[in-house]
Amino acid sequence: MLNELGKLAAFIGNTPLIELKNNEANLFAKLEYNNFSGSSKDRAAFSIIYNGIKSGKITDHTTIIASSSGNLAIAVASICKRLKLRFIPVIDPNINSSYETLLNLMSYQVVKVTERDHTGGYLLTRINVVNELQERTPDSFIADQYGDPNNYKGYYGLGEEIIASFDRLDYIFVAVSSSGAITGISDFIKRKRPEVKIVGVDVEGSVIFSDKPVKRYISGIGASQVPPIMENAIIDDVVIVSQMSIIRGCNELLNEQAIFAGASSGAVYLAAKNYFRFNGSDPKATSLLIFPDKGHTYLDTIYNQEWGIQLAARLNEEVLSINF
Repeated sequence: MLNELGKLAAFIGNTPLIELKNNEANLFAKLEYNNFSGSSKDRAAFSIIYNGIKSGKITDHTTIIASSSGNLAIAVASICKRLKLRFIPVIDPNINSSYETLLNLMSYQVVKVTERDHTGGYLLTRINVVNELQERTPDSFIADQYGDPNNYKGYYGLGEEIIASFDRLDYIFVAVSSSGAITGISDFIKRKRPEVKIVGVDVEGSVIFSDKPVKRYISGIGASQVPPIMENAIIDDVVIVSQMSIIRGCNELLNEQAIFAGASSGAVYLAAKNYFRFNGSDPKATSLLIFPDKGHTYLDTIYNQEWGIQLAARLNEEVLSINF
C-alpha cells in the first residue's frame, strides 16, 4: 500500500501559483484545487492514511471511517478506492449533492446524519456517529481531520512551496474548518519566516474563534467546535465573514479573476480585499490567498441565485443583521 501511495504522491502538491488582478493590493493565489481529487484536503488525507499504514494501524483489512462535510471525504475515498480499502464517510445535509452522489459511488457505505448538535451545526453529531461506528466495526481506523496531527503535518509541503515561491511575503489568508491547512501552514512558515502574518478567515456562526453559534448552511468553512489541532496554529489576525458575503465573494472572484472556486475561496478573496481596503494596512504588502477547491460542487448552492434568496430569508429569521 505504501508503494501505491508513492505513485499517487506525484499528483499531490506543487499546485499553480497565480497573481490576481487588483489595483489596491498585491495578491497571489495558490490553486489547491489542482490536487489529485480536486482540493487541498488531498494533502491531509494522504498524510493521515500514509502514517496510519506506516504505524501498522491500517492494514489490508482495515475499514476507514471519517467525519467530513465534503472535501476530506472525497480525498479519503479516492485513496481508499486506489488501495482497495473499505471507507465509511459520515456526512450531513450541508454536503453538496454532487459530492454525496460521488461518495455513494466510491464508498463501502455512506452514513448521513440529520440531527443538528447544540451549536446548530452537525459536526458534533457526525463525530459521535463516527465513534459509535468505530466501536462496532472490527479493525477500523478513524481518519480524524480534527485531532490527528498528521492532518496539519500534511501541509508542510505546501509551506515549502510557499517559501520557495516568494522572496518577500507579508500575509497569508487561509479559511478555517478542520483547520489542518492553517495549522500546518502557520507552524511551518513561522519557523522559517516569522515575519509573515497569518490571517484566519471564518464564517459567522462558527465557534472556532468564539463567535456566537448560528445555523450554517454553507459547507467547507467554519466548525461547531474548536479542532484540537488548532492549539498548534500561530494566527496573527482573524476576519469573520457572513454567509451572504461568501456568496458575494465567490461571484466577485469569478467575475474579476475568472476563477471558479468554492465557498472558502470566495470567503478568503473577499476577506483579503477588504482587509487592505478598510484597516489601513500597507496596500503594497504581498499577500497569498489559499484557494482550496473548485466551484462546480456549489452550482446548486452559492452559485444558484434562487438558493441565495432562500438563504437570505432563512438568515433574516435568525440573524438581525445580514452583511451583503
